Amino acid sequence: MTSWTSGYVAELEYSQGVYREMAPALLRLNLLLKQADASALTGQPPSTPLRYAELGCGHGLTATMIAASHPGAEVHATDFNPAHVAGARKLAAQANLKNIQFYEHSFAEFLSADLPMFDVVALHGVYSWISEENRALIRDFLYARLKPGGVCYISYNVLPGWAPAMPMRKLMIELGEGNKAQPMATRIDDALDFIGQMQKTNAGYFKANPLAATRLEGMAKHSRNYLAHEYMNRDWNIFYHSDVARELSQAKLTFAASAHTGDHVDIVNLTVDQQQLLATLTDPAVRETVRDFCVNQQFRRDIFAKGLLRLSSQEQGVALSATRFALTVPRSSLALKAAFPVGEVNLQAEVYEPVADALAEKPKSIAEMLAVEPLKAMGYQKLLQALVILTSSGQAAPALEDKAAREAKPHCDRLNAALIERARTAADIAYLVSPVIGSGVQVDRFSQLMLLGRKQGQKDLAGFVWSVLSAQNQRILKDGKTLETPEENLAELKTREADFTAKTLPLLAYLGIA
Repeated sequence: MTSWTSGYVAELEYSQGVYREMAPALLRLNLLLKQADASALTGQPPSTPLRYAELGCGHGLTATMIAASHPGAEVHATDFNPAHVAGARKLAAQANLKNIQFYEHSFAEFLSADLPMFDVVALHGVYSWISEENRALIRDFLYARLKPGGVCYISYNVLPGWAPAMPMRKLMIELGEGNKAQPMATRIDDALDFIGQMQKTNAGYFKANPLAATRLEGMAKHSRNYLAHEYMNRDWNIFYHSDVARELSQAKLTFAASAHTGDHVDIVNLTVDQQQLLATLTDPAVRETVRDFCVNQQFRRDIFAKGLLRLSSQEQGVALSATRFALTVPRSSLALKAAFPVGEVNLQAEVYEPVADALAEKPKSIAEMLAVEPLKAMGYQKLLQALVILTSSGQAAPALEDKAAREAKPHCDRLNAALIERARTAADIAYLVSPVIGSGVQVDRFSQLMLLGRKQGQKDLAGFVWSVLSAQNQRILKDGKTLETPEENLAELKTREADFTAKTLPLLAYLGIA
């Protein structure tokens, strides 16, 4: 029997992450920004549930949070790693989620399984890490199981941004192959150490590719679980967007929109000359590929549609005006700088402060915000651009309707209860799910433990967290230094408790988490 891994790294589990671009509300927003029909995100016809599939779901955390925050949906997720599937099923059972099913299937097995037709099929990163045979199976699945009008979220490594690092990845594979007796994490450490030594010899590769040194430095800071899956798979493919568009056309899919919200604002991505150059191109695949050269793209998040329908400008305006937004950072922590391909962008306080003020009390639609000053005077286009920029920078997100958020809250509460209880002994999941935005929100272990303490009626949250950490002989790492004494750890936790009480807790309450 051939190896069930098919050359994919299985020795180290994939890292626990939540990929916000996969959330239905954000998919819908990105489609609308390109005048693409987004009705698939509500289930079609409206009386039927949204049916959502994820291929190569890893630990399934994103799919689980989508299921919890969309209790009327049906979510199906598959991963061939039994450890991933076992953990995902356990978490879903702890949260008593009845609307999600996990499968320990290969893509071939999932294709032949008894499944419904789907409104959404999502795969994060997987397309870059599998063989041509498995990519063909994914295309067969999309052809057979994605509804007409349905959408596919797909993210993948892309050229030209990956070009400087491709030789380094190849060297890591070769070094690892010669060190197979060692565990994967050791092989990665040894490979990074050797490449670092090579850099110090002033190797010509690093002189010709100065960005490679920056990439190497960043790799050393990543978890070995992430590096194993990103760099050490047997099959590893870097695409141009036009290649992916051509392959997915075999499944009757058409590129609809970028799933990265910031991509929809040209002025923060492209110079005027670059915008004018792109305007001369009529082929969408070629235009997106040339755009990748302009911004030196290395990772794309795309939405493809099976039967792409375009909205009229009036239909787009009505749909966007009804879209609600919520802050995802404390109002007092609003950042007026953001990084984009053109460089660091200063956000105008006279625009962004009033927008944040309007959302600070509760989520609002664009129409609601435009009904009052000073946003009324700002106008639709400027307000929409500000909300898109805030969403792109992680400071806002499209929000669900109040009724949907209320219906989702008990399901999200059960999942969050399981996650904060898990934080007693593990720090691997730094997310909780919000019924307000229908997605995960980053919440570190300390904050999760403080939520657990509040739930238990603890008055001294810092003391409670320290009791959990000290019982496991754990200490806080601050500025690269381990705090050794109980006094040092308690003092740091007191500082974090004050910040939690003043900023984090009100935000979590606003997002329906606390």
